[in-house]
Amino acid sequence: MFPLDIHKLQELFLYNPDEPLIFNSGLFLFLFTGFLWIYISLSKTHKPKLIFVTLFSLYFYYKSSGAYFILLLFATGIDFTLAKLIHTSKDQWYRKFYIIVTLVVNLGMLGYFKYTNFLFDSFFSIAGGDFQPMDIFLPVGVSFFTFQSLSYTLDVYRGNLKPVDSILDYAFFVSFFPQLVAGPIVRASDFLPQIYKPTIVTNEMFGRGVFLIGCGLFKKAVISDYISINFVDRVFDAPTLYSGLENLFAVYGYGLQIYCDFSGYSDMAIGIALLLGFRFPLNFDSPYQSKNITEFWRRWHISLSTWLRDYLYISLGGNRKGEARTYLNQMTTMLLGGLWHGASWRFIIWGALHGAALTMHKFYRSRFPKAPSQNTQWRNFGRIFITFHFVCFCWIFFRAANITTVVDILNQILFHFNAGLFSEVIEGYKVVMMLMVIGYLLHFMPREAELAAQETITSMPLAGKAAFMISVIILVIQSKSSGIQPFIYFQF
Repeated sequence: MFPLDIHKLQELFLYNPDEPLIFNSGLFLFLFTGFLWIYISLSKTHKPKLIFVTLFSLYFYYKSSGAYFILLLFATGIDFTLAKLIHTSKDQWYRKFYIIVTLVVNLGMLGYFKYTNFLFDSFFSIAGGDFQPMDIFLPVGVSFFTFQSLSYTLDVYRGNLKPVDSILDYAFFVSFFPQLVAGPIVRASDFLPQIYKPTIVTNEMFGRGVFLIGCGLFKKAVISDYISINFVDRVFDAPTLYSGLENLFAVYGYGLQIYCDFSGYSDMAIGIALLLGFRFPLNFDSPYQSKNITEFWRRWHISLSTWLRDYLYISLGGNRKGEARTYLNQMTTMLLGGLWHGASWRFIIWGALHGAALTMHKFYRSRFPKAPSQNTQWRNFGRIFITFHFVCFCWIFFRAANITTVVDILNQILFHFNAGLFSEVIEGYKVVMMLMVIGYLLHFMPREAELAAQETITSMPLAGKAAFMISVIILVIQSKSSGIQPFIYFQF
């Protein structure tokens, strides 16, 4: 018999900062299998089901951020209490006071963990002097659950939502583990009504859930991780050691990597929620098929872009205060959206580029309303081509470690391209290039083909669905070249 090491077994279930609990890990598969058996037995109950899922969600977060799961409990208690006070207060002054407290607590918490070092470093850079960064741990997914919780109190303040009576219901909403650490950002108005309905998983929900989990696992663990480890990371870490052609391929590679990584997580989150009887909104809709930058932001990270629109852009005045103010509001929204992604000037530049492009497109559409044109197919291809390359250009700022790296990459592409190396690069990275071609072909696949594939999986018997998942898992095992890679958006 194999000797059983109790201490190693204990360590497996304790927090390890180097091994957060993520969907594509063996430990999650093991835990989720046990979770599902208990969940099924409790599915016809209300309170026991909510207690069990909430406790599992808190453990899930503990495995991602250790003792900082207390931060999640703190945010839950504060926002639940303040939302009740906002709803019951008749005095408008008190209502404003409570919503300001909500904003200060949530944004203050987010600001401390995420932006303290950035702000001090920026200040010392201007004022002169050295700054030693403080050792501040960034809890996984703090940006996501902060925005999700804020949407609840803001909706209550605006009168669009009544607060829940039970803190357990609210804790279930905030901590629900499929979307807890990397979205999608689920609105209380969409999710809370589902809590009070009977837990029913239809054949369509089950089949779609299996399809999305399989697709998400393939996108993340096969395509994204492989091209990242074996090509993209190497080039971005030392761009001057590679030709301009390789740098360009790395930019295209990162465009695919971040899409497959983040949309893969969203697919798995939506799929897992479906298996538990809950529906999440779509978070990605083939964004690289967009014909302009406005359409891109309607297709990319939809839960964030709509959150910024509804709670920031509209709060700033939206398009209700004249053309100049509209453009200013749009630029401000995208600058803060860039800052949301990371405490660095690179992310602010990334947001500014997208904000400028959105503003220019809105200005263009206001001056030249859309009119019928000839050769629409070729014009659409040209628009998609330009939009895609602009987005990829912006990804350089998003991915590069610093501005120097950005300059090096652009310098290599513009002045040291060396197109003669094309065949050598393709041959030297043939598996990477093959996965990039597969990834982009799947992305540009017509919507009808994706729906047909989903319908095929849904109509399969249980054995067929199991065979589909086993095939994906085998592919993941075969392509794995190192340890489990955390999702990119865990850092945000």
